Amino acid sequence: MTWFTPASVRELATAVPSSYTLEQNYPNPFNPSTTIRYGIPRATRVERKVFNLIGEEVATLVNQEQSAGTFECRFDGASLPSGLYFYRLRTDSYSETRKLLLVR
Repeated sequence: MTWFTPASVRELATAVPSSYTLEQNYPNPFNPSTTIRYGIPRATRVERKVFNLIGEEVATLVNQEQSAGTFECRFDGASLPSGLYFYRLRTDSYSETRKLLLVR
């Protein structure tokens, strides 16, 4: 089952990062929203998804071509139950996953 959760993405800086980065969300734990920053060193297709503890996708935050840069994504977990979740940044040549905790 996929939950459709509101998210917004904005570019933060014009400087191009030298490598891929996926920062820890803040605040963490969060209720009901949190911010996630990431950087991509070149234009590529970017996929950002959130998964529950058993690996089911609960939200797609980004699924599009993006230019090189640093971005900030706001994730709203208001429709999700409390618990541990994972968020993943994936491109054609990079993948990283981190944990986030929703506490009501």
